[in-house]
Amino acid sequence: MKEIPPIDLAQLLDDHLKDLNFPLEIPPPVLDVTRGEVIAYHPEPGTLEIRFPILREHLNPYGSVQGGMIATAIDNTIGPLSMLVAPPNYTRHLALKYRRPIVPHMAFFSVKAQLVERQQRQLTFEAIVTGPEGQELVRATAKHWIVDLDSLK
Repeated sequence: MKEIPPIDLAQLLDDHLKDLNFPLEIPPPVLDVTRGEVIAYHPEPGTLEIRFPILREHLNPYGSVQGGMIATAIDNTIGPLSMLVAPPNYTRHLALKYRRPIVPHMAFFSVKAQLVERQQRQLTFEAIVTGPEGQELVRATAKHWIVDLDSLK
């Protein structure tokens, strides 16, 4: 597999959000938990792909990655993408379908998220989690809601 240099997500978000007068901690501390590396970002069509290492502390008693940690990795991909492609927003609904376990011998998994629809203040994202050989492991859909910043003043 070809080694892809990681993209600095914090710099990408800082550059994109620099004019937003809103208190943000970039990168958010939760990204440290998953140790993801951005491997691709495409403003058009609105995709972000992050690779996550499989860490021992993320394993469940069966020796596979805990479902909640997979959900965290997905949220850590869709969340930054949502910040790059839309005004401030938050997750209203996140649904996952687990297809195969993520196990340590895989070494890493990737999450590729895409904005698939925008209707007024509602955003719809889809994400696919794949293993190192490209096998689909998990599929997710998220609904986000754009924040009315004027109502926060």
